[in-house]
Amino acid sequence: MSPDLQLPAADLADLDARFGVQRIAVGGGRVVAVRRMGQGLPVVCLHGIGSGSASWVEVAPLIAPRAELIAWDAPGYGDSTPLPMAEPRATDYAQRLAELLDALRIERCVLVGHSLGALTAAAAAQPGGPLAGRIVQLLLISPARGYGAPDRAAQGAQVQAERLATLAELGIEGTARLRSSRLLSAHASEAARLRVRWNMARLNEHGYRQAVALLCGDDLLAYLPPAVPVQVAVGALDVITPPAACAEVAAACGVPLQPIAQAGHASYVEQPAAVAALLATCLDKAAR
Repeated sequence: MSPDLQLPAADLADLDARFGVQRIAVGGGRVVAVRRMGQGLPVVCLHGIGSGSASWVEVAPLIAPRAELIAWDAPGYGDSTPLPMAEPRATDYAQRLAELLDALRIERCVLVGHSLGALTAAAAAQPGGPLAGRIVQLLLISPARGYGAPDRAAQGAQVQAERLATLAELGIEGTARLRSSRLLSAHASEAARLRVRWNMARLNEHGYRQAVALLCGDDLLAYLPPAVPVQVAVGALDVITPPAACAEVAAACGVPLQPIAQAGHASYVEQPAAVAALLATCLDKAAR
């Protein structure tokens, strides 16, 4: 990785020590890479298209005294085994998530989906979904709707072509330099900016292509409302999934949209305390 995209050695050592990668066998020779911190009710966190499990490192210690945060690397990300199909849908990712929870013997959890991760979370929590009976609270943060609805197909084809053209021209690292700054607001610290760039620069090309297919071929609204209690939040300054778009998702869930002040798309990197407060609300409701 180019020097401008690398985390300082001390930060990498701290990440490995506090929130290191574990590879969980889920059957059939497949693995899911996760990072874990804390004890208590599991809070399972699903990252977006340009990120990874390490992006939750600032949120994890804030809830560790009362819950165990488990952040996965989605199939095809990090050391996680890719899905077998070229163009997976949210239900395919949700099935792999079910396999992970089976392997970890998790019967009850809070599920968090950020951006594209919200699609997987919604598919898992839909009525009859593979995890609906195990999810006690669902939190969707800056949910990406996707372009799979018929009236969005043309836009989806354009987005897919543009994303893959950028990848072909610039590669993963170039894509990270081009796109990472849009995930944060002007309030973000330089440390947060570096973490976002580093996470995006570590993507695997095959997994990213599959995720682009998910984004452009599936529709979050098709899985809503979920079968479980849900909250929907968005960074007030998000330009990727702006508040107006997230308000449509909240309306489909029958809940108000909760803004996260002074935050862009990657709100949990930029404002971890605010996101930890949302998770505390989920945990309070789960306890009741």
